[in-house]
Amino acid sequence: MHIDQATPAELQTALAELEQQHKHFIDQNVQLDLTRGKPSTAQLDLSNPLNNILGDSTHDDAGTDLRNYGVLDGIPAAKKLFGSILGVTDSDSSTRVFVGGNSSLSLMHYSLWFSYHLGLQANATSWRDEEQATGSTTKILCPSPGYDRHFSLCAQLGIEMIPVALTGNGPDMDQVEALVKADASIKGIWCVPRFSNPTGEVYNDETVSRLAALGQIAGDNFLVLWDNAYAVHSLSDAAPALSNIDEKAKALGTLDSVLQFGSTSKITFAGAGIGYIASSAANVKGFTQHFGMASIGSDKLNQLRHVRFLKDTTGVAAHMAQHAKIIAPKFAAVAESLESHIANTGMGEWSNPEGGYFVSFDTKPGLAKAVVALAAEAGVKLTPAGATFPNGNDPLNNNIRIAPSYPELADVEGAMAVFVNCVKLATVKQKLAE
Repeated sequence: MHIDQATPAELQTALAELEQQHKHFIDQNVQLDLTRGKPSTAQLDLSNPLNNILGDSTHDDAGTDLRNYGVLDGIPAAKKLFGSILGVTDSDSSTRVFVGGNSSLSLMHYSLWFSYHLGLQANATSWRDEEQATGSTTKILCPSPGYDRHFSLCAQLGIEMIPVALTGNGPDMDQVEALVKADASIKGIWCVPRFSNPTGEVYNDETVSRLAALGQIAGDNFLVLWDNAYAVHSLSDAAPALSNIDEKAKALGTLDSVLQFGSTSKITFAGAGIGYIASSAANVKGFTQHFGMASIGSDKLNQLRHVRFLKDTTGVAAHMAQHAKIIAPKFAAVAESLESHIANTGMGEWSNPEGGYFVSFDTKPGLAKAVVALAAEAGVKLTPAGATFPNGNDPLNNNIRIAPSYPELADVEGAMAVFVNCVKLATVKQKLAE
């Protein structure tokens, strides 16, 4: 039944059936959670060899005792490995990569805080100082729908967030460039360039090139905040690759305006991984100096564990292929459910990602909150409606993020049965109320 072609009688019949099914789901008293993109237990088990890989070996190849203080910016072997994931050449990794603790989110928080309060580079003007000098509010562009944690970081610092549209190949660069040229108080843009959260899109080569060039037209101290969280998280070998923004920025002379983030949180242990940054040598030096006020150094033994376990990019690829075998069937289950029950009904549209951790679903305008509430009644938790937009404000109230990685496959299938019924129920109710 296509929602826009159904008669009132057909809608009333459908409503009765959908409400009955909804009551059945409620009576089953299930408790399923599709809120966050967490690795499953089976995925975490892939990295159990990390626990015993060092034995009594606590020195790196240079002979440094990693049990002690020091090496604030990360051990050389870790810089080389994680820099390679972000496209930084081995020869540059020593000065242009920072390897920290278990969270790239922490590094993003530090980066914003340093930029806002202190200036990222030594002796640089801070964003706050620019505010006081110009009377303008610091602003950051936010491709939307996007990652709620990015928006929370900006909100905490009082940074104004400007939503920009996504095209399927990344941000609308005509819109981005026009905004940046017109307003020097725009100090950055958030990007999740490969398998974006939540849309799953991969930025194409033109988009990456234009983002790398923003430093040529933006105001002072502008940053492309390049959260490459899913750099190696494809579901198959056929997934599209991402252009190397480091290479492009280096050629353009804009490395100071590109700040890349990555982590092993969805490669090894989500709570005990490695976060890392790549940027210009000046940015990394400034970040390290600021970071040194709060830390003597991150867990270098964990860095060594990861180097010994993952070895190199070939080792990372082989490890991630095992991840894909576990989660690809779950994404296939989401796609099959939506194709079987929502396709050709006019009740929604969705992404078909080739990697990452999320599926983005768009209801008809005005229904996301209703669908999320109905799903909660039936025991399925979803990311709050609006969370994928700055300040929780989805102007169309239609975007819902689905995260199928953590539950078992059977639970994903069960949760999707509830979800599609809720989408249909909310849509039919809306149509009847017109």
